Amino acid sequence: MDITGSLAAWSRGDEKALKDVIPLVYDDLRLIARRHLGRLQAPLVQSGSLVHEAYLKLIHVRGIRCNNRAHFFALCSQMIRRILVDHARKQRSAKRGGPLQVPLDEALLGSRARGVEVEALDEALDSLARTDPRKARVVELRFFGGLSVEETAEVLEVSEETVTRDWKMAKTWLFREITRRATGR
Repeated sequence: MDITGSLAAWSRGDEKALKDVIPLVYDDLRLIARRHLGRLQAPLVQSGSLVHEAYLKLIHVRGIRCNNRAHFFALCSQMIRRILVDHARKQRSAKRGGPLQVPLDEALLGSRARGVEVEALDEALDSLARTDPRKARVVELRFFGGLSVEETAEVLEVSEETVTRDWKMAKTWLFREITRRATGR
């Protein structure tokens, strides 16, 4: 089956095309969900449940254009991140323990790695998106989606050098923003 063609059909409103694609990419979507969950100190849900929630959201979304497989995975990764943030907020509001932590590993912040709250990272990314949307997308695609520099460049339609530069600058910005928020400065 032609996944790219099916995604194009889905983008044009063919709901059946999405139903045809999901079984073909299900394992990849679970891998993306596991990457998100693997960064949590205490996972909230199973990877399969995240994929199912993302699928339900995709069914109801209209007007999304997916150019290819990488673009679709980027979209799903963003949805999964939002679902996890919603779960973290619900958990926090139910006061079932402390805030959910995610380690910012070597891949994101180099040797300055430490754990931060999922909500703090989400807020910092939202703030970065207001300042520089492309750099925020690079972080979403690379850190959360697990896309390579090449795949990220393809999704964003920029050069690999631009992705590498944005990635480096975004990591520095996020570290500064998260530290500022944590210390109240």
